[in-house]
Amino acid sequence: MVRVKDLQASMAFYQQLGLEEIRRHDSEQGRFTLMFMAPPGQPECPLELTYNWDGDDGLPSDSRHFGHVAYEVDDIYATCDQLQKAGIIINRPPRDGRMAFVRSPDNISIELLQKGEALPPQEPWASMGNTGHW
Repeated sequence: MVRVKDLQASMAFYQQLGLEEIRRHDSEQGRFTLMFMAPPGQPECPLELTYNWDGDDGLPSDSRHFGHVAYEVDDIYATCDQLQKAGIIINRPPRDGRMAFVRSPDNISIELLQKGEALPPQEPWASMGNTGHW
């Protein structure tokens, strides 16, 4: 579960990662929405986005009240290129062809892992510094 501050922005972010909405629960009484998103054809792997209608003033400002989420991707370089073009921050580029970290709109680290073996190093990713911000 990930708490989100802007449900629409977070949905758009996770859609860029290939997830799609599989179900939603709106609670008038509790004043929250639970949005479940999963990879296509994998409803057994949902990510729950929790949106509190009245805000989350009691939460840490950086939303880091859990570790991180990780997803395997078919081509880490193509995925990072697509995300970068969509304006998503790459915290750690895929210099090694194996792993990258991106940041959600709620400042949550999302780890991307190359399916199978690591891809050979590829520019411009291989020569990027440790910051990943460019």
